[in-house]
Amino acid sequence: MSLRRHGRVAMAAFVGYCIQSNVVFSWPQTTAGDLPPSVDLLPEEQWDAIPLWAKYQIVGVVGFLEFWDEIGGMTDDHYMRGRQPGKYPSLDFFRKEVHWVPDLYDPFGFNKKMTEEKKKKRLLAEINNGRLAMLGIFGFLAADKIPGSVPTLESIAKPYSGDVMIPW
Repeated sequence: MSLRRHGRVAMAAFVGYCIQSNVVFSWPQTTAGDLPPSVDLLPEEQWDAIPLWAKYQIVGVVGFLEFWDEIGGMTDDHYMRGRQPGKYPSLDFFRKEVHWVPDLYDPFGFNKKMTEEKKKKRLLAEINNGRLAMLGIFGFLAADKIPGSVPTLESIAKPYSGDVMIPW
């Protein structure tokens, strides 16, 4: 897996951690009408509190995205056959054959006319932001699991007794 993809996952995790720590969406999350876990819980505890089927849905969507990348979006365009690593394939085939869904990157085509110089600059920024997000998310997880391990987060970290590496 490329550094770009790891960085994107880390950026999503970091932003998700920050949002989950501060915002609760007030609509029901299950057909039974269950509300989401409280913002008083750590994001790790919120994950522990959601129903098992919700976890399966999340893992299923991520699994589909990984599968789509591996088959190259139903084309011969695979990263092992020359596609740029980290460049996710279009969802065009899925959109035409199954259900409308926007592409993950630039769904409205705002960046089509970007110069090569600007693309290189943004790629470097993306890689650096991804590296920083990797440090950030693991800093949050370490601060919650091992009190005092990240002194700058000591005032906001809360002890977590579970194991983030065992998601079920």
